[in-house]
Amino acid sequence: MKTLILVGALIAAAAAAATHVPPAQVDDGKPWPEAQFEIFKMAPGKQEAFIRKLAQWDEVSAAGGQPATQMFIHEDGEDWDVLLYKPFPKIPITAAQQAAMDAKAEQMHLKTGPAFFLEIRQNMASHTETKTQGPLSAAQWLARLDTWRAAHPEAAKGQ
Repeated sequence: MKTLILVGALIAAAAAAATHVPPAQVDDGKPWPEAQFEIFKMAPGKQEAFIRKLAQWDEVSAAGGQPATQMFIHEDGEDWDVLLYKPFPKIPITAAQQAAMDAKAEQMHLKTGPAFFLEIRQNMASHTETKTQGPLSAAQWLARLDTWRAAHPEAAKGQ
């Protein structure tokens, strides 16, 4: 009997949680963080070369006080090998930081400009990238939409 009561209480709690609606959020109007995602399918046998080159460029970023690129390696699922997550800097890179990174790249004999793109593409079969906003919650996005609709009632009709 105790087990039956406990199961009933758990079901009631789960049902209450499932119907709980989080409180609406107010949009603060501040710009959302932005990031870029890049998805790569490597040329056969080129994954290690690509990752080693990425590690070198992370050293260049570090010379300018910038974080390393966040890398995700494919384990199972779709047809890709490497995903890179690159949050955009909240504060623009200064001329001094850029000079430090340029000097580090030169010291390491890394190719830059068009030569960089020719070299890096030897490692990949395909590549795609997209600029994003976030991370943010669905509630944050909806608050921004609701604020926009309130400020643009004519444009919001029919949506």
